[in-house]
Amino acid sequence: MRAIGKTALIFGMLALAACSNPDRFGDGGPGFGGGYGTGAGGLAGANGIGTGPLDPSSPTYFSQTIGDRVLFAVDESTLSDAARSTLQGQANWLNTNPEYTAIIEGHADEQGTREYNLALGARRAASARDFLVSQGVASSRLETVTYGKERPIEICSTEECYTKNRRAVTVIAAGQGIS
Repeated sequence: MRAIGKTALIFGMLALAACSNPDRFGDGGPGFGGGYGTGAGGLAGANGIGTGPLDPSSPTYFSQTIGDRVLFAVDESTLSDAARSTLQGQANWLNTNPEYTAIIEGHADEQGTREYNLALGARRAASARDFLVSQGVASSRLETVTYGKERPIEICSTEECYTKNRRAVTVIAAGQGIS
């Protein structure tokens, strides 16, 4: 009996160890392409787009190395120097990779009414879009959407959370033109 218990314990530990290996399928996640869409660092699709985070033309490189978001001050849609620097990098990347389009999401913190925050998110997204266009990115490749306070990345009532939620996020997609 004692040997059977030890054997079961060993097999149980091995099974748990196998479940906790995040790279067991390659590319850091489950299944084909690491469990991510082509745009998030998985394997290349049939068109060769999305070849991984180390590839300077991949969306993962864009979001992790260039930066996919800019932050704003309270009740502001004016770009800071840091935001302009990030957007300059985004513009360079988009101009080098014309096969991608982008949707710029405008977000706000939870303070204020829903209507006010939707309008503020729209102004933030437009501000980021206008800067990208001023840097040579074709306006036909860019679209804006506002979420206001509806999609926070942090949920709590502290300034630290509010700061992270006051943002514009550039989401990259493969394909010509935005519908």
